[in-house]
Amino acid sequence: MKVYGLILAGGRSSRFGQEKAAAQLLGRPLIAWVLDVLAPACVEVAVNARPGAEASAFGARTGCATLADDPHDPEGPLAGVRAGLAWAQGLGADALVSAPCDTPFLPADLVTKLSHGWAPRNGARVAVSSAAMAPLCALWPVPEALHLIAETLAAGRHPPVRRMLEALRAVEVEFPDPCAFDNLNTPEDYEAARSGRARPG
Repeated sequence: MKVYGLILAGGRSSRFGQEKAAAQLLGRPLIAWVLDVLAPACVEVAVNARPGAEASAFGARTGCATLADDPHDPEGPLAGVRAGLAWAQGLGADALVSAPCDTPFLPADLVTKLSHGWAPRNGARVAVSSAAMAPLCALWPVPEALHLIAETLAAGRHPPVRRMLEALRAVEVEFPDPCAFDNLNTPEDYEAARSGRARPG
């Protein structure tokens, strides 16, 4: 089974105040923590980012494919997932595991647990903890997810990611650490991580 990885870094970071992917935590950009989790368990990893963004430059430096959203797609994370799925399908992937660039506490076994026992006709899988579901930390079946997401976005709609996962018969995969999928969405989240109140494991 061929599993590819996708780091979602195409957002505008409007609440954060700077490009989240490039923000430093313990001397490394946030995006690097996510790559550390995806790369060992995926055939290849791509970075979904806006052209000219620091995340795009990071992808180039680390040998990752860099993927921009289709400009005709409605803005939102599913446009990035679609770009990743199209890239992965072109490489013969069975599945794509996605994760946002601002989740530096991800469990090291994210890809392994999401893909364990999975087969191409099983539908999607999504990470959950006792705190919440992490809808963007998910395994997407190729090409089923690509067809559904492309069709939905082509109609000018960007539904909640959870709704798309439901349509793909997503199975929840539980992870024990309730903080594993915390996003650094705001300057306050970022400062808490930098000050040691929250740190990557």
